[in-house]
Amino acid sequence: MTPHLTASAPADTHTTWWQDAVIYQVYPRSFADADGDGMGDLEGVRSRLPYLRDLGVDAVWLSPFYASPQADAGYDVADYRAIDPMFGTLHDADALIRDAHALGLRIIVDLVPNHSSDQHEWFKRALKEGPGSALRARYHFRPGRGENGELPPNDWESIFGGPAWTRTSGPDGEWYLHLFAPEQPDFNWEHPAVADEFRSILRFWLDMGVDGFRVDVAHGLVKAAGLPDIGGADQLKLLGNDVMPFFDQDGVHEIYRSWRRILAEYPGERIAVAEAWTPSADRTALYVRPDELHQAFNFQYLGAPWDAEALREVIDDSLAAMLPVGAPATWVLSNHDVTRHATRFANPSGLGTQLRTPGDRALGLRRARAATLLMLALPGSAYIYQGEELGLPDVTDLPDEVRQDPSFFRAEGQDGFRDGCRVPIPWTVDGSSYGFGSGGSWLPQPADWGKLSVEAQEGDSSSTLELYRSALAVRRTHPGLGRGTAVQWLEAPEGVLAFARDGFVCTVNLTADAVRMPVRGDVLLASGEVVRDGSEFELPGDTTVWWTM
Repeated sequence: MTPHLTASAPADTHTTWWQDAVIYQVYPRSFADADGDGMGDLEGVRSRLPYLRDLGVDAVWLSPFYASPQADAGYDVADYRAIDPMFGTLHDADALIRDAHALGLRIIVDLVPNHSSDQHEWFKRALKEGPGSALRARYHFRPGRGENGELPPNDWESIFGGPAWTRTSGPDGEWYLHLFAPEQPDFNWEHPAVADEFRSILRFWLDMGVDGFRVDVAHGLVKAAGLPDIGGADQLKLLGNDVMPFFDQDGVHEIYRSWRRILAEYPGERIAVAEAWTPSADRTALYVRPDELHQAFNFQYLGAPWDAEALREVIDDSLAAMLPVGAPATWVLSNHDVTRHATRFANPSGLGTQLRTPGDRALGLRRARAATLLMLALPGSAYIYQGEELGLPDVTDLPDEVRQDPSFFRAEGQDGFRDGCRVPIPWTVDGSSYGFGSGGSWLPQPADWGKLSVEAQEGDSSSTLELYRSALAVRRTHPGLGRGTAVQWLEAPEGVLAFARDGFVCTVNLTADAVRMPVRGDVLLASGEVVRDGSEFELPGDTTVWWTM
């Protein structure tokens, strides 16, 4: 088959780049604002690409920038082939992709196939045409239960709270399914037109030159036959523990096999990454079999507490699950949906991934730095969320009147405090938005944000930014880091993890107290100060050290 011609290609075209890639997530509305309207945009991202190259990442993942009413920050897509005017134009997207490739960076875009916006042309016509419309079959429209159809078709609950069904206005009274906000109706993937449309969307962006897709709600596309009741309330508590009739159904895998065939037609090893919340690492591994997607986010690792035994178990389970399918393990500590790990680790363990309290910021930063070196030492691919390289905490004191997370406004849903990790990042010490843009920022930034800015940290060898730059530079060049399938655990004191790879050792003290250990070689990098005393060294609490042998 003749490969498709693309707009541009990254400089490095080796075919397994994704097995050990470090991928940086950009949340476009909060990264950089080029036009001064207080909202980040594609031109702003483009202007900061040299920063990302110098940071040392391999690829940039962009959260949604498609045409959208923004009911859920762009995850409600009205047109999958158009750029929302708040972010720019298709010409801006093309220029960003070309510039990224010229700098040796790859571009991964978000794809939202589980649901559309209620302003998508299909859905608007489906409402207008009424029951029996062919377009209604592309979504999940059902008559209600009860004497007059006044009850939802089943007992499913929205991830954002309340019923997962909304009744249409007018005399027909049908209900439509939305696992998230009512403005996000779920597609019916049993309908061939839906599958055809998304194959076309994939090709559109691949022809634009993108290097891959992050697949939003990859576990949600297929629903159990007959849409059966679950049989109880508080269904959110079951997520991640049980296979639900609306999540992680086996039918999704045939969809991804068809997508893998499309990706294989294009040069440069284009990839797809699953956002798949599953009950176990073994279930996650099903999404990355050799003929399906290339990577899947490791949410078991993201949710692990700062505890040596728990982390070792998750690491072992993750590596073991990926081995039979030949896919790389992935590691992630933060993203746009969870409290930043500098704040999670500042609080006691067991509080979940959305917190409302700042905790001990010094402790949180110390642990976050140590956690980063641990993550980057593990075999496989790693994800960095924008601003974590600055050690940014979550903004936990945003006033209610500025919040925009849709789940904040719905009862019994997610905690609704995702805005705290989405506050625009600081670039400069001073300015109306600390260098984010000339017109303020869409979410208010803390008064001390400038102290954490790129400008404040650049060139300071003790800063978190320079720690990330050093770690990524070492990771790129040391033969014992990057791709791989296993670690060799070494004997270590209680509360300490130590493992070896090829010519490399990582030691992590997850306790509050310093411990003495044998020297493992020459220090490559450390998240805190390390004191060597002959053949032994003192490893401070909440500290990671990299050694080369």
